[in-house]
Amino acid sequence: MKKIVCTLAVLFLLMPGLAFAKRMSVAVDKANIRSGPGTNYDIIFRVERYFPVLVEDCVNDWCRFTDVDGQAGWLHKNLLDDVKSVITTKDKCNVRSGPGTNNKKVAIVEAGVPFKVLTTKGRWIKVEHVSGVVGWIHASLVW
Repeated sequence: MKKIVCTLAVLFLLMPGLAFAKRMSVAVDKANIRSGPGTNYDIIFRVERYFPVLVEDCVNDWCRFTDVDGQAGWLHKNLLDDVKSVITTKDKCNVRSGPGTNNKKVAIVEAGVPFKVLTTKGRWIKVEHVSGVVGWIHASLVW
């Protein structure tokens, strides 16, 4: 038991970023992802509202994160919030009117579409897109 506790303590000290990782989402319609913590750094890509990120560290008012693809970037803390969100990871994902494949499709989306999470029922997630589309998507199709 003592050996396990010591091993966990060492891992905790060696990986401080993982100890503080927090899932967040983009809070504005469009956000510039930067290569470093400031507006003087290059924009490496842009994302839309509800884009989910895993914040690993913050320096002053800038947060370093990784995304669904493992790509790292920086966002100002004012562009993030605690709204639960997901992003599609597969092409041709069916968004349905209810939690189950027997419900009609309200949309079909490609990989990389972010949604706000409204609720869950089993492995189904009720989501809302920034466009106003609301529906259910299976958990196996999102991150």
